[in-house]
Amino acid sequence: MTFAAPVTTRVQIHDILLTTDFSEISELALGYAVNMARCYGSNLVITHVVPNEPYLAVPLEPIPVDIDVFWEREKKNLARFAASKSLEEIPHEAILRRGELWSVISDVIESKKIDFVITGTHGRKGLRKVFMGSAAEKIYRQATCPVLTINPESVSTHQSNWPPKRILFATDFFETSVHALPYALSLAEENQAVLTLLHVAPLVPYQYKDSVTEANRKRLQALLPDGSMCTADCVVTFDFPAQGILEIAHERQVDLVVLGVSRHASVGLTSHLPWSVASDVVSAAPCPVLTVRG
Repeated sequence: MTFAAPVTTRVQIHDILLTTDFSEISELALGYAVNMARCYGSNLVITHVVPNEPYLAVPLEPIPVDIDVFWEREKKNLARFAASKSLEEIPHEAILRRGELWSVISDVIESKKIDFVITGTHGRKGLRKVFMGSAAEKIYRQATCPVLTINPESVSTHQSNWPPKRILFATDFFETSVHALPYALSLAEENQAVLTLLHVAPLVPYQYKDSVTEANRKRLQALLPDGSMCTADCVVTFDFPAQGILEIAHERQVDLVVLGVSRHASVGLTSHLPWSVASDVVSAAPCPVLTVRG
């Protein structure tokens, strides 16, 4: 399938939503949020969701907020988090809500007119991920705006690097993935970053590799708009998709991976299966991953 090359326009980010659970990952995500808010002149909305979990095995009436010890503890945690010295010159507000994660986040996105979300993930893998799922995945699979996800791998390799200087955009040429390309192009151009366009092709017999590589490299080059000002490199590899993306991300020491993701009708067990490409990349990339829903 062929799509017209996008026209590059500067990314506009007016209001950023940062989710937090007060973990080390959240502290790292705060650094990215602050740097992005400075870069784009954005407002920052810091949100913590308190889950609807029963305090006792026997259902009782909800505990009044004024004597809810857990609520008061989270309220103090949020106040401490939002009092970070790094936020002194950033317009921001803190929101504490009780409820189901996505229900609360989607309401904040709509009511605050959020156009960019930053969230952390604890990088669950394998069976633990299948059964427990991922809070971050619930967000990036359903949010209508781009979502920047920070994982534990970023803690040791990055220190809130923004703007990115090496960007990796991976595509399978379907509309869902190509939908994310304008963000990769815009971020690369305005930050004078090196952009790598990557296609991970299925394994083929050795004698066909050269022709398949050349054909797909041409398809990647065709995605670049006329007059593009960024330095771009087109790469074709043969591997399983997630593994191929991660290998190039490590090899090129990229600061940001950009992916298009599909929206599942129901973000449940099926979207957490270990062979989900976006899921594997988000949880194991050596840098933040920007996902854009197609």
